[in-house]
Amino acid sequence: MNTLDTPAQIGDLPPLGRPANSALLQAGITTLAQVAEQSSKDLLAMHGVGPKAIRLLDAALAERGLRFTSGSP
Repeated sequence: MNTLDTPAQIGDLPPLGRPANSALLQAGITTLAQVAEQSSKDLLAMHGVGPKAIRLLDAALAERGLRFTSGSP
């Protein structure tokens, strides 16, 4: 998938950069609940997901009383 074809925001995820959105879409992750099933380490291993995306996702998870699975740094 070309990042130009990736929407600026997907599902209930916070606005992230297109590379991060593309990586999450390719992994089939479109909701915060699905993000919460991942560790931040695993998400960081995805090409396009960087520390800023992890911080944004972590804040969005916290707002809903969720967190990354164990194994998070």
